[in-house]
Amino acid sequence: DVQLQASGGGSLQPGGSLTLSCKISGVSADYYSISWLRQAPGKEREGVACISHDEHRSTNYGDFVKGRFTISRDNQKNSVYLQMNNLKPDDTATYYCATKGRDCDWSDFRGYYWGQGTQVTVSS
Repeated sequence: DVQLQASGGGSLQPGGSLTLSCKISGVSADYYSISWLRQAPGKEREGVACISHDEHRSTNYGDFVKGRFTISRDNQKNSVYLQMNNLKPDDTATYYCATKGRDCDWSDFRGYYWGQGTQVTVSS
């Protein structure tokens, strides 16, 4: 089975930057589109970014990202990354990498394989 492990979270001030990493194991990442999802206490889960499995490496971002985040992947390392810039207090959440196979579909989070999350806290 596919296994995912997110890392790289931390606490930082507004305006700061952070890069999250997702290590995929148990399968070859080549065949999986990978999403970053997040959930803050008391809030719904939401999609942050997704990168497709194919050679096009198409990307989708949540509307709130507004050009601040960049998702990338290195299939040689079975890893996906999320570079986050200009972080805001509203970005405070637990961030998860997850996959639903070849889809970047956030309309239904059922069917996703989730890894353990990594906490990002943005405050002054």
